[in-house]
Amino acid sequence: MSRPLPRGFDFTGHIRRLCEDMVARVEAFSHIDMAQVAIRYCQTRRAVSHGIQASLTPLRFEQGSLYTTRRRRRWTIQRILDPSGLEMLYLLSFYLPRFQQLPFEEKLITVFHELWHIGPAFDGDIRRLPGRFHVHSSSKCEYDAEMKRHVDLWLSRSPPASLHEFLQYNFRELAQTHGGVYGVRIRTPKLIPCDQRAAQVQPRRLLH
Repeated sequence: MSRPLPRGFDFTGHIRRLCEDMVARVEAFSHIDMAQVAIRYCQTRRAVSHGIQASLTPLRFEQGSLYTTRRRRRWTIQRILDPSGLEMLYLLSFYLPRFQQLPFEEKLITVFHELWHIGPAFDGDIRRLPGRFHVHSSSKCEYDAEMKRHVDLWLSRSPPASLHEFLQYNFRELAQTHGGVYGVRIRTPKLIPCDQRAAQVQPRRLLH
């Protein structure tokens, strides 16, 4: 028997549809298959805009490897599977109410910012930039300006307003309008020492 749906606004469902449209309309993100990107809702204690609003967790190591070596020990990462058994390559997290307190344009920039971290090979590794600033460029202003260009390009291609209308509200307004806000919750995958894999840490399974 399927679970009854919670009452309120399905935040992760709406963010997923938004991301699917973004990667379909903006060529620089066309390598992303959202079917293998898990999206979760993370609760923060206070409705303030400062602090982490969103993050991307790669579910593979460098060059898409299943394993890494740290301090002379070999590690792998706990898998995340959808109900059909499809394995996720990335975990995209949104921290609420914090994310929803941002101005509309900053919300869009934040979404593109996290999607940009997905490596061009779409192999579970992050996008790696040359030099010691391999995750972000050395200039935050330049990075943010680049993300704004993606936002402007996407908006210029007339995505349906229904996809992004919810970003016009702060968290309280969204909750009051819809009688609450809910979304998919996923525990952060564990790093697993390969010499302890006999303990069989189970994959995390997503529920519809």
